[in-house]
Amino acid sequence: MPTRRPVGLIGVGLMGEVYARRLIAAGFGVIGFDIEPTRNEQLLQIGGRVGSLPEIARDCDPIVIAVFSTDQAEDVVERSLVPAAAGKIVICTSTCDPDRLAALGARVAKQLRFLEAPVSGTSAQVRQGDGVGLIGGDASIAQAAAPIFDTLFPRRFHIGKIGDGGRAKLAVNLILGLNRLALAEGLVFAERLGLDETAFLHVARLSAAASQVMDTKGPKMVARDFAPEGRVRQTLQRCAPDDRAGAKGGARITASHRSRRGAGGLSAPWRRRTGQQHRHRRNPPSSVVTNRLPEFSLLVRLELGKFG
Repeated sequence: MPTRRPVGLIGVGLMGEVYARRLIAAGFGVIGFDIEPTRNEQLLQIGGRVGSLPEIARDCDPIVIAVFSTDQAEDVVERSLVPAAAGKIVICTSTCDPDRLAALGARVAKQLRFLEAPVSGTSAQVRQGDGVGLIGGDASIAQAAAPIFDTLFPRRFHIGKIGDGGRAKLAVNLILGLNRLALAEGLVFAERLGLDETAFLHVARLSAAASQVMDTKGPKMVARDFAPEGRVRQTLQRCAPDDRAGAKGGARITASHRSRRGAGGLSAPWRRRTGQQHRHRRNPPSSVVTNRLPEFSLLVRLELGKFG
């Protein structure tokens, strides 16, 4: 029986580390690379190996990409993988611009067996096996990659061609962000009506308005737990294609547009409120964020007294 090749992992950040842990727990060898040395050290500590991009391209199949942006995904694929990983399965799990990723897939179709697989879910949900993979690309290639998908995304859907997975995630993210915003403002409203927020959250979870966001974010909002779990600039980057996609389809995504404008306007009050604890960083909202964008509504309205 042939020896199974290790899985390559390019990007060992918050989500990449979760992928590594799940693959290693399932018995896969993992060779990873990240531009941040501390992340490579973390990979070693959990049982993976660290290799260079040329080594991963040469020795691994399939190769999973979990980088920050579309620019990085394009750079990794075209500069590092196309020359040395011919015929191998490459799975891009990063949240990318769908049109650019579709164009990338077309450019490398003769060299790589390329798929996209953005995931809907937090790193904690993916760690528990509750993330939902949104697969785009050739169905036969997706079937060949089933052992990896079974490990990373036990729940997944083949959406369509390359780019369609990202388009589905844009729509999911739009709903998710607005659910978070609605929950934050609903809790503020309940509190200002004199209701106990903890008790109200329990009621809301069993009501017609119930959503998964109430389970994952509701307790944090009630507890005023604004520990960093992401970055505003990353959230805005991932949501930015909403307006472009909406315009392309003839629809203006009004609520998404307004919420992003609101986040951009938080700089001054956020600096006044948190400048001391964050050592007077010049632009805290782009580098330090709470439990993602919409919870700023709760933070600003309750902590800064801006309710109206």
